[in-house]
Amino acid sequence: MGKFLGRHWTATLLVVIAAAWALLYVPQTPSFAVYELKRAIDDRDPDRAAQYIDFESVVKHAGNELVQDKGGANNVFGQLFGKGAVELFAKPVAGFVESAAKQKVAEGAREVQMPMGAVAASIVLLHRDGDTAYTNFKDHKGQVWEIHMARRPGAQWQIVEVKNIAQLLDKLKDSEEKRLGVHS
Repeated sequence: MGKFLGRHWTATLLVVIAAAWALLYVPQTPSFAVYELKRAIDDRDPDRAAQYIDFESVVKHAGNELVQDKGGANNVFGQLFGKGAVELFAKPVAGFVESAAKQKVAEGAREVQMPMGAVAASIVLLHRDGDTAYTNFKDHKGQVWEIHMARRPGAQWQIVEVKNIAQLLDKLKDSEEKRLGVHS
């Protein structure tokens, strides 16, 4: 064994460095968090999946996006509620969203599944700047996704914002109407 290491010290050193990188650095990246979120969803483990999402932050950003919607006079949500309501209702709404998401993950619902192609695209297109990261990509249905992540102090990476929430809400509304047989 000593002769082998003596002759192949460079290769051995490279293997040790690669193993250390894989064990120490990779688990601390946002890419790894995306991969682990996919694994938790595939395993139908709602509690583990929820660890990768800051539901309150996602709800606050979504609410602020809806309030600031450039629909002008057509923005009924923004006119009725405003930013104060977003802050007031963010926590209870986040609890509801988290509960619903966990139920969907536990059921293996199709709408929460993350196709490997989308995961790969999100990882390849991931932009990191210190303790924040974002990715944007278009899925096979043509929906544009822009997802922001942050590393919390002493915690792992979490999704903190999903942009273009109105587009997602429209798709969810259409999906529910089809499921219930309602025509708008």
